[in-house]
Amino acid sequence: MPRANIKIDKQAVIAPVRRRTFGSFVEHLGRCVYTGLYEPEHPSANDEGFRMDVVALVRELGSTTIRYPGGNFVSGFRWEDSVGPRDKRPVRRDLAWHSLESNQVGLDEFARWLGLTDSELMLAVNLGTRGIQPALDLLEYANHPSGTALSDLRIANGTPEPHNVRMWCLGNEMDGPWQTGFLSADDYGKIAARIAAAMKMADKDLELVACGSSGSGMPTFGDWERTVLEHTYDYVDYVSCHAYYQEHDGDLGSFLASATDMDYFIDTVVASADHVGYKKRSKKKINISFDEWNVWYQKEHHESDEVNDEWRHAPRQLEDVYSVADAVVVGNLLMTLLKHSDRVTSASLAQLVNVIAPIMTEPGGPAWRQTTFHPFSITSRLASGEVIRPLIQAPVYDTARHGEASVIDAVATADEDRAAVFLVNRDLHEPAQVTIDVRSLGSTHVTEAVTLADADVYAKNTLTEQNRVTPAPNTTAKLADGVLTVELPPVSWTAIALG
Repeated sequence: MPRANIKIDKQAVIAPVRRRTFGSFVEHLGRCVYTGLYEPEHPSANDEGFRMDVVALVRELGSTTIRYPGGNFVSGFRWEDSVGPRDKRPVRRDLAWHSLESNQVGLDEFARWLGLTDSELMLAVNLGTRGIQPALDLLEYANHPSGTALSDLRIANGTPEPHNVRMWCLGNEMDGPWQTGFLSADDYGKIAARIAAAMKMADKDLELVACGSSGSGMPTFGDWERTVLEHTYDYVDYVSCHAYYQEHDGDLGSFLASATDMDYFIDTVVASADHVGYKKRSKKKINISFDEWNVWYQKEHHESDEVNDEWRHAPRQLEDVYSVADAVVVGNLLMTLLKHSDRVTSASLAQLVNVIAPIMTEPGGPAWRQTTFHPFSITSRLASGEVIRPLIQAPVYDTARHGEASVIDAVATADEDRAAVFLVNRDLHEPAQVTIDVRSLGSTHVTEAVTLADADVYAKNTLTEQNRVTPAPNTTAKLADGVLTVELPPVSWTAIALG
């Protein structure tokens, strides 16, 4: 049985827990919006046509910010299509996902949906096929109170109060040849800087996100960030990171160590950003918006015919059904984002409903939680105060894709009243005995301890078996004299709350 010793020193503070770490992402892709969030004929639908069973699950998930409306979709999107009387909104072709967009859900409707879920809007502007004036027009429509042409149009459309959007993404994945209107780093950096400067002329307090690399495997990774930030450094507040992981060819050991690659990704982007800052002799620090991350079986979707030229409304696309192993990786990736809370101050799990999502729906039928729902919702609920860096002594193992990885990973959070410890056991076969010194936290008892695991690491929740996998109480978690002991099943994610 692997054994690990962990020490948690309350003085080893990384940064405050950033509530925006628990963000998500809604793109007009597949069934994320239509029959996901919005289904007017559904029994649970409200007067706006939004599924209230989904709203309840989003609130339980604990998502704090929602990036919208894309994603690849935004690079061909005309925002004006999505406002005003619904019966006059045009149907458009979406080149990104080869489907038809009805525009029946637009900015104003989506903002009202956000009010139901207590989430903050993070809005993306189109830099693929559009430029400065449309971005400024959208900003005026969304944020100006009244008395201008576009703010008065918003009011006439039934939204008297401004949306007051604070975070804005300057395009999406503009380094990717799959992106409508993709650009070189130099060309993107120039247009992004011009748009950012203009937007901050309108509102100097906006928080702007420049596109980073679409992934650490891009051939321009690192150099892209440097070039883009050399143009935009004075105007933007964030650079984005996107990363997706999956199991390749049955190599579960490497898959479970995916968080080590995310560590590398974050450290490299921070180094690139700081390099530019040092060159400019700037006291400003660029933070990271990790605004797309998840498990996504891209290879399988690439080889399928999901995306084709039939031009359908809301086709079933990218509807991955997640396993226990997938959920353990998602929980571990979220732990890694917490560990980098000094620089990763915003993140978005991609996506929210149906499309590589923690929530699934059936048209006219139920909504249910995927396995990946649980580590996200529990961490969002329990993490508070400050992120504490643990000292971990644990066995290591070799992986084919990510090199050496620790069998046990952990992170902790603490405020004045409570603390939480989050752990994963990456061992494929053996439970692990973990001893955690928590004396500095001053905790006296375990208030909650749950583990997500299963004898079948590929067990999933489906329409016919919606609760096949749920977190179970971990009765092995004991706290005595400031020492917490717990047994972690193989391939598992665990959360322990202390009072």
